[in-house]
Amino acid sequence: MIDAPQIVQTAAQPVALIHLTIPKADIQKMMGPGISEVLSTIAAQGIAATGPWLTHHLRMDPQTWNFEISVPVASPVNPAGRVKPGTLRAARVARTNYHGPYEGLGDAWGELMQWIAANGHTPAADLWECYAAGPESGPDPAKWRTELNRPLL
Repeated sequence: MIDAPQIVQTAAQPVALIHLTIPKADIQKMMGPGISEVLSTIAAQGIAATGPWLTHHLRMDPQTWNFEISVPVASPVNPAGRVKPGTLRAARVARTNYHGPYEGLGDAWGELMQWIAANGHTPAADLWECYAAGPESGPDPAKWRTELNRPLL
């Protein structure tokens, strides 16, 4: 389900983001419009994306998700509507890639968390998912790839 996890050091990355605190049940109806808004805002400002979009989950709660829909950018975005400039902080992270449909992400995170614990690491409160290849890349979910990143203390 996941590739062999690795410990890597990430660099700080400027992002354009929309911050949301929503019931978990609303994720599917909020995600598409949110990413579309971020992408159209950076395009309107002539700012290049420097990588695939991601979600940065700030606090994990079973009922309410507090997270940012983000796109890494070459230069800071000017605030427009819900879109704001931000930074994905530099961090030492446990990283892996999950291959498959989005419905399997919960199990993939479970595998990564087991690996983190088994290897004596302590996770920070936040995490992020980078959607390297998804439905826009083709209809076969087996070819979709999501990079999972869990900062470590």
